[in-house]
Amino acid sequence: MSCCGISHAYVIFGATGNLAANKLLPALYQLHCMGHMAEDVEILGCGRTPFTQETWQIEVRKQFVESGIAEDASLDSFIQRLDYLSGSLKEAAFYQSLGDWIGNDGECANNVVFYLSVSPELYVTVTEGLAAAQLLEESHGWRRMVIEKPFGHDLESARELQHSLSDQLKEEQIYRIDHYVGKEAVQNLLVLRFANLILEPLWNRYHIDHIQITHAETVGVDGRASYYDNSGGAVRDMIQSHLLQVMALLAMEPPVSMEAEALRNEKVKVLQSIRPVNLEQLATHAIRGQYAAGEVKGVAVPGYLQEEGVAAGSHTESYAAMKLYIDNWRWKDVPFYLRTGKRLQERRSMVAVRFKQPPMQLFQGSGIYQPHPNWLLIGIQPEDAVRMEISAKVPGLEMHTRQIVMDASVSTPGERKAEAYEELLLDVIKGDRSLFLRYDEVKAAWTVVDPVMQRWSEDEQLPLQYPAGGWGPKAAEKIFGDSDRAWRHSLSCNGKGSE
Repeated sequence: MSCCGISHAYVIFGATGNLAANKLLPALYQLHCMGHMAEDVEILGCGRTPFTQETWQIEVRKQFVESGIAEDASLDSFIQRLDYLSGSLKEAAFYQSLGDWIGNDGECANNVVFYLSVSPELYVTVTEGLAAAQLLEESHGWRRMVIEKPFGHDLESARELQHSLSDQLKEEQIYRIDHYVGKEAVQNLLVLRFANLILEPLWNRYHIDHIQITHAETVGVDGRASYYDNSGGAVRDMIQSHLLQVMALLAMEPPVSMEAEALRNEKVKVLQSIRPVNLEQLATHAIRGQYAAGEVKGVAVPGYLQEEGVAAGSHTESYAAMKLYIDNWRWKDVPFYLRTGKRLQERRSMVAVRFKQPPMQLFQGSGIYQPHPNWLLIGIQPEDAVRMEISAKVPGLEMHTRQIVMDASVSTPGERKAEAYEELLLDVIKGDRSLFLRYDEVKAAWTVVDPVMQRWSEDEQLPLQYPAGGWGPKAAEKIFGDSDRAWRHSLSCNGKGSE
């Protein structure tokens, strides 16, 4: 759906930061190239750096060319959309100047996107500044605000943030962006679930043994150690937001439609049905770790505590794994294992669904006493693929089996995949909030992880140490208990279902 006919303006707070330079502006450029912007759309960058319109245009052009975007007519016309306003976000004069700019922006002034690419501590400051200048009023069009996670650092701060925002904005004006949900591979989970009837009869506790959701990174906290150590940690950074969102998409019931509220209603039901973690058995339900010095891809790297900007003796976890249950009719007693970590062996995000064994071993005495379980494997990054592992007979006179893989790549060679921010920014203009988080989703997710983080904050012991370049602390295997389950690290078939 093209948005060519919708006149609007983008106002990016924190326009000189990394997010704007690496994600937002390139995404807007792609929308421009694909014809999803009306001719009169303008993009205003706001920041403390004293750029003029001309110097910011020069800076953005330089960034684009250095990143591999060719200088051509498309880039020239995009650059002409850019304007800049410098000032302090804490001063009323800045918002007065912003109001003057919007008021002089012709038809675009009716519809404005305010994108807060700034520190979360400034969300309320900017919102109150805009409200005081009457820039959030929707008398002649719409005003929409996009905020990045984290939405608070715990349940209480999330409530306070929501209270402050709701004083100035209607809920339908707030777009809480989770770029992970915007990835095409994550959205493909909905298509796999609801466009393929072959899976629906099996998608329940009667046929699925367990589900693993993994986000593994080879990088450390490069460039953001201070922020990560003070307000981050693996649970806040990945599990509370990204991985619980993936879990909700995997576990939700079919919505009555793909409209935003219908879709989000079903996700909220899942999140609200997650069984509280048993704090008396925390060691078998939640594991935290911290990377020590080691080698990643043959390169020596320091441990977390040696990273510049990390406080001495920090207890911030760079690895976390949780075992969660959904107490509803479909998923009762099926464990969902969520894990994320930095400085691991490979960069990989994936979902691994293991199915139960057949109720009877029909091939006993014929060399097939313990057949391998079936797996459905969904690659999110870097591989975007769907694979199914099944057992098949080895050709010959003997009754022997081997695992074979049914492999389906989601994209074809040479086919361009849209970046998450491209679709999400386009959805803001269309007013489609289906891929954005509603407050009750945020609240339910914090309710899941808050008790665990609180208990860990009271623990004087350092997180479990694991050498960089491995797959995390060995104790993470304890999360499976006495079962024959194990972490699935790869999409590749190795005959065992785990590596």
